[in-house]
Amino acid sequence: MQYQISHADLALVLALERGRSLAKAAELLKVDVSTVFRSIRRLESALGTALFVKSRKGYLPTDTAQALAEQAERAEQALDAARIALTSGEQVVSGTVRLTCTEAVLHSLLLPALVEFMPNYPALSLEMGTSNSFANLSRRDADIALRLTNTPPEHLVGRCLGSTSYVICGHAAFRERLTESPNNVPWIAPDDSMHEHPTVIWRTQHHPDLVPRYQCSGMSTIAQLVSSGMGVGALADYMVDTLPGVEALSGPLPGCDTQLWLLTRPDCRALRSVQTLFEELTPRLRDAMR
Repeated sequence: MQYQISHADLALVLALERGRSLAKAAELLKVDVSTVFRSIRRLESALGTALFVKSRKGYLPTDTAQALAEQAERAEQALDAARIALTSGEQVVSGTVRLTCTEAVLHSLLLPALVEFMPNYPALSLEMGTSNSFANLSRRDADIALRLTNTPPEHLVGRCLGSTSYVICGHAAFRERLTESPNNVPWIAPDDSMHEHPTVIWRTQHHPDLVPRYQCSGMSTIAQLVSSGMGVGALADYMVDTLPGVEALSGPLPGCDTQLWLLTRPDCRALRSVQTLFEELTPRLRDAMR
């Protein structure tokens, strides 16, 4: 008969995956080191596969062990949620959701929304990462993504929360110079890693001779430089009001309007934690985009 894995087995794998050493795992499980060693060997024999590889960095989990550890974490979170539910007498949204967005979206849109509702969900945890790529959802490194794009990947599902325009912005002192001679103003722009950004395409088409004085790998950094008074830059309109001393110096740039999408994988959309975040974030982010 195929071996039936137990809760104790999951706890064992999770402890060694977290501790990366027999001693640390034994400490987490409150047993001795020899017990951990024998139990792991016994479990590997029963499953017919290696779970950990010993290296100079400690015990490194195989793909099988990593998958078991993820299930163990979910079981651990479910148990925590049950305890909270017994205490509060209410149905509790629990678990860990991995969320990815750009730094600019994180600071200008996501964090203000999270501050409003996350205190209402004490058993819900978020792991937040910043990235410009959809790859992390495809690789299952994230569960939810907030992305500015007009062409969301077909393999993801979600909602369009609105559209943003891009405007040239900076301190008021640059307004007259920008009108008279745009090329004589210090520009702050995305670097080559963001060559497909709509503002880069706009600049190439409308000001082909313009050479930015400062180039950055993210819109959040561009915003910081603009706010400090170092020059002008093209930023999403929702960012302008969040930057001290900065104002819009132009109308919406043609061809740069971009939609904001709240996206997840099809296998995640039925999760209560993901559904809750969708329902809480949607109205708040739609209001912020207006």
